[in-house]
Amino acid sequence: MNVYDTANKLAKELRESKEYLDYKNIKEELDRNQDVKAKIAEFEKVRYEVQLESLKGEESQKAKLEEMQKIYVDLVQIDLAKRYFDIELKFNVLLADVNKIIAESVKDVLK
Repeated sequence: MNVYDTANKLAKELRESKEYLDYKNIKEELDRNQDVKAKIAEFEKVRYEVQLESLKGEESQKAKLEEMQKIYVDLVQIDLAKRYFDIELKFNVLLADVNKIIAESVKDVLK
């Protein structure tokens, strides 16, 4: 089997994984609830702004960080939003683990 065949098999297995299917289903459920989807989008926007400031080396504005935290606290009170964040985290952990395994296998030439 060559590397491309293996990569395609991995892609197929990822699409069939519980984490992927759960994430796909919760996103479809979120699409049917535009109010919650808009609240999550606002949270993601503020989170992105905080992360961008951090990457620039700037200290995140305290008000922006507090705004993000307040939005999150309010969001996790909504069952759909809480389930979305939980499922999204599990899917992202799966992807990060797979990426780590791949990176570890070639780290000797990436030094």
